[in-house]
Amino acid sequence: QVQLLESGGGLVQPGGSLRLSCAASGFSLNYYFAGWFRRAPGKEREGVSCMMSTDGSTTYYADSVKGRFTISRDTAKGTVHLQMNSLEPEDTAIYYCVVARTGLVFRPCVTWNEDDYWGQGTQVTVSS
Repeated sequence: QVQLLESGGGLVQPGGSLRLSCAASGFSLNYYFAGWFRRAPGKEREGVSCMMSTDGSTTYYADSVKGRFTISRDTAKGTVHLQMNSLEPEDTAIYYCVVARTGLVFRPCVTWNEDDYWGQGTQVTVSS
């Protein structure tokens, strides 16, 4: 059974930063495409950022986070991270690590869905 372990969420003031991390229990994320989705209260689930290559050259960012968020891999640890800078109250949401069930077969992350592997989520709250 795939288990994804997220960490790094919390409460931060507007303009602050957080770094989310995702690790998989029992296997390395180096062999999978992975990304982050979020769900804010009363809003639809949104794809935030995805990495669709092993070298980080193919990435997706939602327009609302471009220039502020950066997705990356730590290949030594087999983990995926989301560095979030200049956080805004609108970024408040539960953030989910998502891993494509198809491994390294290219699929645009806008097509990722409930059949892929999802973490339990980590709360990010941006408030003064």
